[in-house]
Amino acid sequence: MTENNDKGIPEYFFPPVGDATPPPVAPAAEQVVPETFVGPAAVRERKQSKVAPLVAVAVAAALVGGIAGAGVATVMGGQNATNTASNTIQGITINDSEEVSTVTAVAAKASPSVVTIAVTGTEGSGTGSGVILNKEGYVLTNNHVATLDGAASDAKITVQDNDGNIYPATIVGTDPTVDMAVLKIQSESTFTPIEWADSSKLNVGDLTIALGAPLGLAGTVTTGIVSALNRSIQVASSSVPDSSGSDSGSGDSSNPFNFDFGQGQSQTQTQSASISIPVIQTDAAINPGNSGGALLDSKGRLIGINVAIASAGSSEGQSGSIGVGFALPSNLAKRVSTELIENQKASHGLLGAQVSDAATKDGSTAVGAYIEKAVDGGAAAAAGIKAGDIVTQFNGVRVTDANDLTALVRTAAGGSEATVVINRDGRQQTIKVQLGTLK
Repeated sequence: MTENNDKGIPEYFFPPVGDATPPPVAPAAEQVVPETFVGPAAVRERKQSKVAPLVAVAVAAALVGGIAGAGVATVMGGQNATNTASNTIQGITINDSEEVSTVTAVAAKASPSVVTIAVTGTEGSGTGSGVILNKEGYVLTNNHVATLDGAASDAKITVQDNDGNIYPATIVGTDPTVDMAVLKIQSESTFTPIEWADSSKLNVGDLTIALGAPLGLAGTVTTGIVSALNRSIQVASSSVPDSSGSDSGSGDSSNPFNFDFGQGQSQTQTQSASISIPVIQTDAAINPGNSGGALLDSKGRLIGINVAIASAGSSEGQSGSIGVGFALPSNLAKRVSTELIENQKASHGLLGAQVSDAATKDGSTAVGAYIEKAVDGGAAAAAGIKAGDIVTQFNGVRVTDANDLTALVRTAAGGSEATVVINRDGRQQTIKVQLGTLK
């Protein structure tokens, strides 16, 4: 990480919009913070910057946020961008350029790359968020946002950008296995892509900034920390793909986690199955409508795609933020979005095994994923994994139960090689496995 300068501002916060390359670091006495254009006004030379404590930075940025759902319906299906009223523009407002916090700077940098998405189908409508992937206007969001959790195969989609312009968009490809989708904005305009971070380098306690449109409120910024890494959760889904031939488990499927459905959208369908997804846990406030939006690091880079929230037990399964939110790691999001753009589908690993939670077995003294059966002809059997083995690590990540293993296997690309650590009869072994591909 680059050290702060004598003004207290990391020099990478204020590059010109769209320029992901940090400026060179001058000697401490000579460092000058370059100017940047943020929203409608330029933020020029900073005399001083006060980076607020983590517990207080949530109120550092003043926002202009209209309710996206209120204005989008009137231009649904339009062929050209439409300038909305100023109170619906999701730019970041800076009233005092001499007092700019880390969170303000991050929000200003990333705001042009985060969009509000409105979806209307015959079964209903909803709003969510997304991030711009490239200058051509490809946008990454959640599958449950783009398809209303499988309820809308021919939905009408619009995207509102940082300047308040609204564009029609189409679906390029979807991946229900890890709840991602890529859209294409129908415009010849040039867009500002998000900058990627390496999610494998995150630490618990790192600063997180969530940017999106919770409850349709475009341009909302919340902040917190990385609460946990290498977490795996199950989320009920109506659009989960056919699981025939896939890995199966008998772990506990009851959980309080839900997709953070946006304004006007609810989890009302009958969820026939669930998906296991690897996530970053954060206490940055994530509410319905943040889905598909950005989880950022202190440099304004994308570390995750917000996807789900924990429920406090409301009748509809969603009660808003209780400080337990989840995001799909950026490394997974980058691989999947690239494959969706190139092939309209993404691949996922298949172990070929039936698994359960090792901790539930009689006499168990450790956690892990217990192999109930290695399917004949599957990747596990071919590598020598057999019934009774306990998987404790997958590609260097600790495995605590069956859900962890399933999520980690799905994170890997189909056909890739994986390193699996097992416990067999009290002895640890490391095995190389050539994964199959989930159909």
